[in-house]
Amino acid sequence: MKVLVRLGVLAMLATPTSALAVDPPYQGQMERLSEILGSLYMLAPLCGDQVTDWRGQMAELIELDEPDDDRRARLAGAFNAGYEAYARFYRTCTPSAEVAIRRLLTEGDSLARDIHQRYAE
Repeated sequence: MKVLVRLGVLAMLATPTSALAVDPPYQGQMERLSEILGSLYMLAPLCGDQVTDWRGQMAELIELDEPDDDRRARLAGAFNAGYEAYARFYRTCTPSAEVAIRRLLTEGDSLARDIHQRYAE
């Protein structure tokens, strides 16, 4: 039994591992902002906004942040989760959809400003 344990430990030590990346302090805010953009991508066109490219905004956000593959996947996942959260309940523009859009825009603006003020170089 001791031999098997030693072999297992040796195999783990011999296997190259990559260092785990550390998230920036604003990662949680970026994920929430991504979720908001996904929500707006779903809701805004229902209520007549055919001009704003929320998906393009998300792509630009990712491009500017230059995340590693793991963070990129989490940001994209948050965007998709935001989209799906509203897609379950809305098919047309309703007064509650309009309220949600206004709230999302306010929160997104606040988050973007905070991230920029605190962490931009």
